[in-house]
Amino acid sequence: MIQNIVVIGAGTMGNGIAHTFAQSGFTVNLVDVSQEALDKGLKTITTNLDRIIAKGNLTEEQKAETLGNITTFTALQDAVGNADLIVEAATENQDLKLKIFGQMDEFAPEKCILATNTSSISITKIAAATKRADKVIGMHFMNPVPIMKLVEIIKGYSTSRETFDSIYEMSKTLEKVPVEVNDYPGFVANRILMPMINESIETLYNGVAGVEEIDTVMKLGMAHPMGPLQLADFIGLDVCLAILNVMYDGFKNPKYAPNPLLVNMVMAGKLGVKSGEGFYDYSESKKAEKVAKMFSK
Repeated sequence: MIQNIVVIGAGTMGNGIAHTFAQSGFTVNLVDVSQEALDKGLKTITTNLDRIIAKGNLTEEQKAETLGNITTFTALQDAVGNADLIVEAATENQDLKLKIFGQMDEFAPEKCILATNTSSISITKIAAATKRADKVIGMHFMNPVPIMKLVEIIKGYSTSRETFDSIYEMSKTLEKVPVEVNDYPGFVANRILMPMINESIETLYNGVAGVEEIDTVMKLGMAHPMGPLQLADFIGLDVCLAILNVMYDGFKNPKYAPNPLLVNMVMAGKLGVKSGEGFYDYSESKKAEKVAKMFSK
């Protein structure tokens, strides 16, 4: 039975995953190398819980229980001794993830399942960094995690049926909808989404239309809740670039080659919401307003 969860990374995805598990009654150890990142992650969780309370979907007592389920750590080995499941949610960088999985494998109990929230990197390759490839699996949550229902459950080449079934069923207890996916670059969500975002950037790059015009066409013409350029800002342009590079390397297909505008924006530090500027301008007040709208739906 899975009860004790460790989440590695207190950033946008990590704190959202920790929030979701904790609100569902799991014991959560949240790990980050930076105490500042942990404090910021807990502040975000608290703010998001307050938004849920304001909508009438949570009580103050449930908020306290949720926060009480979360303990923070800056040392991985101190956090994983009793873990049933570790979910890695670090930066989308292959070398970093391989290093973390080697450490997870070293310190975690033999029974522990090791999951990654990667949005594109091979589960099979990540599993090869461990001595328990049968217990390595992908859990690709969508952002914002407490709101979005989908979780892609990705099997690596050696992932056992027992591991898959355990994670698939457990995901339902989080009130998520798990979808079984095989291990190919970009999986399903990003294999479809990222070429659309890249083509939207190409359309802007070629001067066909402006940012708001492109997003308006997709929202009003295709019934998308958010335009692709705004969504790219929300995901993070650096993350979009990393995913496209993984798919381009994996498939060797020019359609996955990142547009030069995306590359230049990332090099210039224009990463979207998290940097304050991407295809749109995000002051602190505007950033808070956009996030609040996501939680008000």
